[in-house]
Order: sequence, then structure tokens, then C-alpha cells
Amino acid sequence: MNPGFTSSINNLLDAVTAGQQRVPGVVAAITGRDGLLYEGASGQRTLGQAGAMTTDSVFAMFSTTKAITATAVLQLVEDGLLDLDAPARDYVPMIGELKVLEGFDTDGTPRLRAPKKHITTRMLLLHTAGLGYEFFNENYNRLVQEGHQPSIISGSLAALMTPLLFEPGEQWEYGSSMDWAGLVVEAITGKRLGEVMQQRIFEPLGMTDTAFSMTASMLQRRAGMHQREEDGSLTAVEGSLLPEEPEVHMGGHGLFSTVKDYCLFIRAWLNDGQGDHGRILKPETIRFAEKNGLDNLKIKALPCVIPSISHTAEFFPGMPKSWALSFMINEQDAPTGRPAGSLAWAGLANLFYWIDRKNGIGGFWATQILPFVDPVSTNGYLDFETAAYRNLTI
Repeated sequence: MNPGFTSSINNLLDAVTAGQQRVPGVVAAITGRDGLLYEGASGQRTLGQAGAMTTDSVFAMFSTTKAITATAVLQLVEDGLLDLDAPARDYVPMIGELKVLEGFDTDGTPRLRAPKKHITTRMLLLHTAGLGYEFFNENYNRLVQEGHQPSIISGSLAALMTPLLFEPGEQWEYGSSMDWAGLVVEAITGKRLGEVMQQRIFEPLGMTDTAFSMTASMLQRRAGMHQREEDGSLTAVEGSLLPEEPEVHMGGHGLFSTVKDYCLFIRAWLNDGQGDHGRILKPETIRFAEKNGLDNLKIKALPCVIPSISHTAEFFPGMPKSWALSFMINEQDAPTGRPAGSLAWAGLANLFYWIDRKNGIGGFWATQILPFVDPVSTNGYLDFETAAYRNLTI
């Protein structure tokens, strides 16, 4: 990176955690293929409590969990234990019980029918299985509000037994697919998802602060959750929203981690699957997984259904975007400087990352704020990524 880069990014983080319209605290890091290029923190872990945000702070990672689960799935494909195009019910029979939602009767009872196609694990990784989230889909929200299903953030098995929103394979809808993919991993390995990740991903990469259930040390360093109120103020929220001892290790959203740990994961994807302490995927698997898997389908904006949880969400509006196994792909160069073909995604509490395999750079921005796409945090992240490319020496 160019000289002076560190101080300019430090100033950016300090600015976004200051003033009336601010984030409580942020940790951000940039990694190249050989190690961290930048790491910084600013603000407080939790408003109203002593303790500055530090680079080893622990975050509820929400959907940034998905790419790690996809990596565990791809490892089983490499091992010849998983066929992405076989019916997922061959591994997890429960998923074969899900029916397609056709509407609601006058008394509010859901009208359901059997699907005509089997859900495959590939569909789960691509979000084409027919599953959604209640905060991005009106029908799912109705089902939760009327007591037909628990909220997905309950971490319960019952929360996964939801109707399908359409015939498997026919549309793209962002939702709980990766939680089911995690159950596929568990069924094949006979182990809980967290144990599989620990042995096959975290240890080879040196990720010592990532888990579905926090250690005592992680709990001491946890960043608090916050709610952005309508007037722009911030309120600290009790707890992490996610259960600390979940019934299901939710492969779509359940991990807790640090920015430094996640950058170790990003670095393995920059290095064709080679981590700091071992290999997690073969180069040919990485090249296969980073390609668009949707054919002619495009991903769409995520609509605002529960305003306290998420605004309408779309990255780089108007730009065509597709989906890999399991990341968003920007099909054109982004205004931040991120080149076409890069991988990226986010987490509900305004966590964002990108992986640019072309230039060998990636980064992570972590806050703990709802609703998703908080303007202050999102704009801060975009400025952060833009600054990274402005100072990148290639």
C-alpha cells in the first residue's frame, strides 16, 4: 500500500465513530495474499459501557458465516462424499418434507403442495431452493407473526421447517438455504457443523476466535449489538440476538468471530485454498466455486419487510450481479475499484467483506448495528474499500 495509507484509514474509522450520526465502534482490516495490509479499530464495543473497540473484538457474524459453510460443503465434494446435484434429502431426509406455499386460505391457513423437483445441495448454495427469510419476504413474515413457524434467529430446528416460496431451481431468493447446507455437512460427517469447521477450516487457517458457541475469552471481548432508531440515535441492545448455545449450528448465520480470523479465511480464498497453516480447498475447487452458478438468473434487491431489522438492501444498484458457491459476484467493475468477477457478501448487523482474487486483496468491515444497510456503516465501508483501491500498489 502507498505510504500514509494507514493514517488515512485510521482517520476514516475515527470519523465514522464520531459525531451525532456515527457507528458505536468498528473494526476493519485489509489483507493481501501474504498477510494483513491494514488492521484498525475505533469507537466503543458497546455504548454506555466502558471498553474501547479493539481489533480482537468478537462479533456476531450473521451471514458472513455462509461462505465458511460453503467451504465445508466443497471439502466434502472434493472427498467424493457429496454430490451437489443429488437430492439433498438423500443426506437430510427432513428437507424432503418441505412443501411449496401457494397462498393462504381465508382463515389464514397456509395452502401447501408437494414440490415437483427435489432440492439439491447446489440449489442450497445458490439460494435457488425456494427458501427465504422473514425479514426479506412478506409471506415468511406472516407465517412467523401468525405462529406457523419460529423466527430464524431462534437457532431452532423448527425454524428451518418452512414452506418453499417457489418450485426449487426456478428463482433466486436469499434465505435459510445455507442452514440446510450445514445440516447436509453434519449428516455426512456425523459431527456437529462447528466441530467440522474447527477440524477442517479453523485449525488449518489458524482461526482461534471463531465458533458457534463463544468461549469465556470471546464473551469478554464481544461487541454489543445496537439499534438505529428512527431519529438516527443508537440504543444498545441486550445480548447478541443469536443464542449462545443454539440447538442447530446455523450454517447461514450462526458464527461468532473476529475480523482478524475472518481475514485468514479470505486469505485462503486469495491463495487458491492455501491457508497460513494448511490447505482447505484445492485450487481447481476454488476456480469452480468462484464462477457464476445461476446461468441466466440474476440476484435481486432484498426488500424491506421488517424495518427494524433491515432496510431494502442492494449492493451497487443497477449493476448486474450473480451468485457463486457461495458469494455475490459483481459482473462489472464496481465504483469502489473492485474489479468485475470479485466475490463479496455481508452480515445482518452491518458486516461487509470482499475478496478480489484478481489483485490479491480482500477486506472486512465489522459493526454491530441494526437495521441492515445502516447508511452510516454502509457508506463508511464503501469509503474504506474505495480507499483501499486508491492506495493499492499493483
